[in-house]
Amino acid sequence: MIRQAEKKRQTYETAIQVKINLDQAEPISIKTGVGFFDHMLTLMASHGRFSLVVQAEGDLHIDSHHTVEDVGIVIGQLVKEALGDKKQINRYGTAYVPMDEALGFVSLDISGRPYLVFDAELNNEKLGNFDTELVREFLQAFMVHAGITLHARVLYGMNTHHKIEAIFKALGRALADAITVNPEIKGVNSTKGLLE
Repeated sequence: MIRQAEKKRQTYETAIQVKINLDQAEPISIKTGVGFFDHMLTLMASHGRFSLVVQAEGDLHIDSHHTVEDVGIVIGQLVKEALGDKKQINRYGTAYVPMDEALGFVSLDISGRPYLVFDAELNNEKLGNFDTELVREFLQAFMVHAGITLHARVLYGMNTHHKIEAIFKALGRALADAITVNPEIKGVNSTKGLLE
């Protein structure tokens, strides 16, 4: 069974359509109107080895907050839906990613218990039309709706672009490990017998 899902979300602030396929690496197409965010989502999906198609229109005349947050909500919902009963997935994933002088770290647990620990000093407040404080907002929206415990940290670095890129690449790689089906796992990877 192919693990895929798609969803449309319409509010007064955004109109979003997303498709995800956890078992194939293409296509990846991201169009949100927020160039830096498009770049980060492309990196996340590419390093996560999953297909992600995002088409979003938002109230960018205000700022990019609603667009970024709502895309995070939908991607989180679709990851949760595509994983289904979570049988035989590794569940855990951890990745360190260097991006030139910066080092990013993500560790996650597809536990059904959403929790975010975010530790990153992002000195440059804006990259293009992307407010860098929205990195945390995206991760918050994503992990709540995916049901994931997520720890994201920049251990060190100077360039804000590099720091954020390291986080998104590490997120993709950690997800790739966590969603991998492991034939050695019988049922769900929990002594409780369920992941909720």
